[in-house]
Amino acid sequence: MFNSIFDSTSTGLDITTGLICAAVALGLGIVIAVTHMKTSQTTKGFLITLATLPMLVMAVMIMINGNLGTSIAILGAFSLIRFRSVQGEAKDLLSVFFAMTVGLACGMGHILFATAITIVAVIAILIFSYTHLLEPNKEQRVLKIVIPEDLDYEEVFDEIFTKYTTKTKLVRMKTINMGSLYKLTYDVTLRQGIKEKEFLDELRVKNCNLKILLSHPCLEEEI
Repeated sequence: MFNSIFDSTSTGLDITTGLICAAVALGLGIVIAVTHMKTSQTTKGFLITLATLPMLVMAVMIMINGNLGTSIAILGAFSLIRFRSVQGEAKDLLSVFFAMTVGLACGMGHILFATAITIVAVIAILIFSYTHLLEPNKEQRVLKIVIPEDLDYEEVFDEIFTKYTTKTKLVRMKTINMGSLYKLTYDVTLRQGIKEKEFLDELRVKNCNLKILLSHPCLEEEI
């Protein structure tokens, strides 16, 4: 059912077959780019990359044509591009891998398989993006508190945590400012309906009004 359209008995690639693969790869790349645009914040440059990447990967696969030495050289080139690029978000990396997978399938002549996997993956991405499936707890936060070195951090915040959170875990502690201060990092789950400002105000009373940061887990911020 998912057989390749390439003629295994032929010594070269027919131009019509190549154009069909290129057109399908470009069309599926546009579908991937539109899906990414609808489900993520992105830029036009990245969307153009997603749209054309399957066709370019397809061309690379055709040029390799089973040559092991060429395959290793191409892999090295892709690695250089990867490590010279800016680290993206998880969805960006997923879309790039998605586009490369489609390009590989088209480059091997598996047009029907590439189309089928694109349809299934797009439907899955849309479902996960617009429903509550796989959605983490919205009340989860990362709490970073700076305290003086003479403050007993093991018990000083217990009463406040009991009042405003359902779960608290100290995950990291380090000294700053030449050892005169501690920075504590907690994973906390807030109680529903609480006012975050009141939570922070009570913490400020305990930590002598030093810096406090309350953020979502996906945000890597420092204080």
